[in-house]
Amino acid sequence: MVQSASSARSVTIGADVSVGRIGFGAMQLTGKQVWGEYPDRDTGIAVLRAAVEAGITFIDTADVYGPHTNEALIRDALHPYPDDLVIATKGGFVRGGFDYSTLGAVGNPNYLRQSAHLSARRLGVDTIDLYYLHSGLATDAPFEDQVATLAALREEGLIRHVGLSNVTLEQFRAAQEIVEVTAVTAHFNASARTGADLLRAAEQSGVVFSPWHPVTLTEGPDTERVMAVVDPIAAKHGVTARQVALAWLLHRSPVMLPIPGTTSVAHLKDNLAAAEIELSDDDAAAITRLAPEA
Repeated sequence: MVQSASSARSVTIGADVSVGRIGFGAMQLTGKQVWGEYPDRDTGIAVLRAAVEAGITFIDTADVYGPHTNEALIRDALHPYPDDLVIATKGGFVRGGFDYSTLGAVGNPNYLRQSAHLSARRLGVDTIDLYYLHSGLATDAPFEDQVATLAALREEGLIRHVGLSNVTLEQFRAAQEIVEVTAVTAHFNASARTGADLLRAAEQSGVVFSPWHPVTLTEGPDTERVMAVVDPIAAKHGVTARQVALAWLLHRSPVMLPIPGTTSVAHLKDNLAAAEIELSDDDAAAITRLAPEA
């Protein structure tokens, strides 16, 4: 019997890193607007530890979250790490202050090298299991040179696997000519599918796909229509609409690795419980029809 995408319990990054189907996005464990320290440090540590205790084996972060404070909090909460825990981080974005207008992208190869080394230092690891180029938007260096920098860091052993975030389909394909890309992130959920082309490309290449905003149901043009479909499905299963949104992602593709974030242990457990929801093909198809994937 062929295992369905929704019933599979793990997804493989590259050929050697297996993680559970639902990870944890740590970005919310920062200050307001992803700036500064998370104000309730003890709760942040408790949530991270609860995630691991609940069986999560994949945590996603980035050097720009804080900046730097998110990686440091993960180390303080979890180091030394369990053998099966994979921590993914990213480099290439910079923040000049609290306001989002200070967010920029830097592709200078030496900056990217420095970013990766400092992320490893903050996380307390010799090798970063998965390191993403956080943006394809930088214009200070050719995109191919940025990817080549990560490829070199992989050869040197600082990075085990290379991922891409905030890239176009064309950039994804260009990167694949330079290095094995094992993961990609893009905007994709029940109500908005901007990254549908990257999902298709990831499926064709056997690349893990981590969708942004995985449980958001209000990003499309017609929230009322979305909820009219999702709410009855949730009621039928006795779960929340957000849990159905997660279950649909798992049903949607075998390469899907959603990384919902939360600052609540209760919500964390709800997210993990979504992996147990078995949507019917009809229910999944009804949700798929809610947004275009052209």
